[in-house]
Amino acid sequence: MIRTIFYFATLIPWTLFVIVTGVPLSFISPDYLHNYARLWARVGLLLAGVRLKVSGQEHLRAGQPVIYMSNHASNFDILALFAGLPGQFRWLAKEELFRIPLFGLAMRRAGYIPLDRSDRRKALHSMTEAAKRIRDGASVVIFPEGTRSADGILQPFKKGGFLIALKAAVPVQPVAISGSFAIMPKTSRRIHGGLIEVRILPAIATAELTSADTEKLLATVQERIAAALEACP
Repeated sequence: MIRTIFYFATLIPWTLFVIVTGVPLSFISPDYLHNYARLWARVGLLLAGVRLKVSGQEHLRAGQPVIYMSNHASNFDILALFAGLPGQFRWLAKEELFRIPLFGLAMRRAGYIPLDRSDRRKALHSMTEAAKRIRDGASVVIFPEGTRSADGILQPFKKGGFLIALKAAVPVQPVAISGSFAIMPKTSRRIHGGLIEVRILPAIATAELTSADTEKLLATVQERIAAALEACP
């Protein structure tokens, strides 16, 4: 409990400090704010007593935009990916997060992409805009489960992110995160120290695929992430 109290008592002012001092940097370049957010995540992991191990960097290709697809079992997945994935990338996140005062402003200034799921037409428009941003060179992180797993077990994937991948015609880079559920499950606000491991898996090309291949692509990504999670000690 002491760890949890200390974490929130220090992370909240640290987050506000990063937003207030970081947003002005975005007027120079969104890349500066993203790099600042990576520092925010590293400090956040340190405050929680969480160690991070990253493997599979050899599967990345410099200068190649990709769509990172990761399992999602804890809020700490966000910190782990911020701190563990190299280079510049953007988040695809539900539009409601962009309405949060200050936080939403920082997300927009950093170039993160809102996904409006309130109705089918708006969702399709959001996916088209996201695909265009990715084709223009922005790597993006998507949680294909749509939300955190309540029990830490990999949940069925939703199609939206895969439709974006096919529209953008860029590789999908599966990522397996293990250990985060033990740090802080969805159903708890208590934080435990420990190790989070981020495994970057080989990319899957989509340039030759069509919308008819959506289910096959979804199944392939889910199988690879599931296999990597099963292989974790």
